[in-house]
Amino acid sequence: MLVLFLLTSQFAAADDLAPRLDVLRQHLARLKAVTVPKSLADDRAARLANLETLLENGAASETEFNEIYLEMDEVRQWLWANAAERPEMPQGAFADEEDSWHIGNNAIALSVSKSDMSMTVTTPAYTWRFEPSNEADIETQEGSFSLLDAASRSAEAFNTGYSIGMTMSFGEFKAAPGFGLSITANLVGNEAVFEIAAQDMHAPLKTLNWPKPIVLDNGETDCSVIPFMQGMLLPGNWPQDIHNKDLVNSRWLYMPWWGQLHGRSGVQTILETSNDAGGAYDHPSGGPTRIQPIWYASLGAFGYTRVVRYVFDDDATYVSMAKRYRRHVQETGRFVSLREKLARTPALDQVIGKPVVHLGALYHFVQEASLFNKERIEANHSLRTFAELADGLRGLKAKGVESAYVHLDGWGFYGYDNGHPDVLPPGEEQGGWDGLRAFADTCDEIGYLFAVHDQYRDFYFNAVSFDDRLAATRQDGSREEHATWCGGPQTILSPCFAPGYVRRNHDLFAQHGIKVRGAYLDVFAVVPLEESFQPAHPMTRTDCALYRRHCFDLLRARGYVVSSEEPADYLVQSLDLVHHGPYSAFGDRKEMGVSAPLFNLVYHDSILLPWSMTDKGGWGIPENDSGQLHCLLNAGLPYVNPGADNEAIAQVKEAAELARRCGMQEMVSHEFLDGSWRKQRTAFSDGTRVTVDLDTSQYEIHYGDR
Repeated sequence: MLVLFLLTSQFAAADDLAPRLDVLRQHLARLKAVTVPKSLADDRAARLANLETLLENGAASETEFNEIYLEMDEVRQWLWANAAERPEMPQGAFADEEDSWHIGNNAIALSVSKSDMSMTVTTPAYTWRFEPSNEADIETQEGSFSLLDAASRSAEAFNTGYSIGMTMSFGEFKAAPGFGLSITANLVGNEAVFEIAAQDMHAPLKTLNWPKPIVLDNGETDCSVIPFMQGMLLPGNWPQDIHNKDLVNSRWLYMPWWGQLHGRSGVQTILETSNDAGGAYDHPSGGPTRIQPIWYASLGAFGYTRVVRYVFDDDATYVSMAKRYRRHVQETGRFVSLREKLARTPALDQVIGKPVVHLGALYHFVQEASLFNKERIEANHSLRTFAELADGLRGLKAKGVESAYVHLDGWGFYGYDNGHPDVLPPGEEQGGWDGLRAFADTCDEIGYLFAVHDQYRDFYFNAVSFDDRLAATRQDGSREEHATWCGGPQTILSPCFAPGYVRRNHDLFAQHGIKVRGAYLDVFAVVPLEESFQPAHPMTRTDCALYRRHCFDLLRARGYVVSSEEPADYLVQSLDLVHHGPYSAFGDRKEMGVSAPLFNLVYHDSILLPWSMTDKGGWGIPENDSGQLHCLLNAGLPYVNPGADNEAIAQVKEAAELARRCGMQEMVSHEFLDGSWRKQRTAFSDGTRVTVDLDTSQYEIHYGDR
């Protein structure tokens, strides 16, 4: 009986193992797909044949099955270890040579001179050179010093699974005991990424000016690509003197990048940690151009790693550089398309492809204002009532402008740029609460979207809530003060208080039944990020960015279309439109460098930009250029005045139709059609092409669906 039981159990065990052996046969079939070098082909075949034999013989027990599995796993591990294709580190190496530190991969090579910290980057077609270190490398409140002053300097290999790199260490500075700096250089394909980490010293820090400028010649094939406002190309031999220095996210650098070209060889600098970053570009008449990245301290310290990326491309153009930066903001999640913005704010559909009407009610200059008119004193008070402005909009509607975006200045108690942030109730001279309500109702009735001009940075001394403790404070305890605008003496409101004022004011609009559909928060998107050393409310520039975004978020939550003055990079994701984003033409409206739509090549389908429809010149329009042509070339929104004649209305309608069709399309290219820089063409992702001749004022629009 016992013998029968054992035989029955053995047969049952064999039956249970049969499907499990089938699984191992399937595994063996897939192991045969793993390839090895030819030199190991016979060994591979023998190991796989042995597994086939084991599986043919089968297993009569759990122990025998496990032995087969373990033998198969040993073969699997051998195949993985010797596979023809398997994970591997990037190709390249670090070398500590007598006079330099060197890293290289299959695309580029970087050398750093030990004697002066000058750098060279070699690509297949060109060698780029960086200037050596100097006494301005690191600035403090007490002076400056060089990386070369470090008594301790070293470098060691630092590789990741995606890069070849090295970490350079600097310490024992006589001028700055306790200060140390680590700079990690990573080569990733044709890009060099520098990560700069500092150990702060006791003396307050101001700036770190490294890496040094790239050396560029002033030949005909040399050119700098600078996002100065909408964009500027600066040939190496350009005759103008052009010098600017500021934080990024300002008029001088709308976006935190720039590029340099030598023929088709190019290098693009992207400041990836941009909140406390800036740049200085210096172009004397005839060139060459120098561009220096600058890292500013945050509340007197370098408390986080700063990152700059250099993109080396032997077939580069200003367009390819703009597209590389577009890829960067898309990959970092900072690109929000107009289609996405329309989904979150349906009212935006009343703005896309619509003309912009800019109106003002009251402008009153106090005597302390530097713009106070002493020649014609009565010119310091200019008034149009809400009722008069509403009549103008009805007239515009009657002329055939069926829909528009209306931007209203000067509605506050003291009028435009005066008394902020305490500007409610609306001025009774303009019409008070009832008049503003009627104006908003008129906009609603005729199909125009009504937006208010608002301000939460300028903090006027005549504001009823003025208090020194609410002002942004410098490191030495002082504060910025001036008396330029209508309201005269002012300082800067610390941004941490701005959201509270925004909520209060727009709650008041709602409580009084004012149908506000949009709001423009002045200067937030053109004035660089600020910090405050106010002891009870310290604020970094990163904090400032968050508070400014919070203000727009508060308004968007109410269904508002949100806007600001100019399109600083860090706020594009939060804004629907800005007042203007034109070219760098100031003072006498002389064009600075060669205008090119770098910003729109990155962000055209992310934010709406209005343009003045002038025949010649205007704000941000070079003196000899037609604003209308630039509006068309950029498929931007046209401005229109209530007093416009029929010809102007026809031009506005044409521009609005183009903006409606292409507003949510990427600007895929821009080109100069001849050596004069005056004939230009843009193309959009739907196939639409716009060609303009700025000398003859001729243009052609070819829609993609025609």
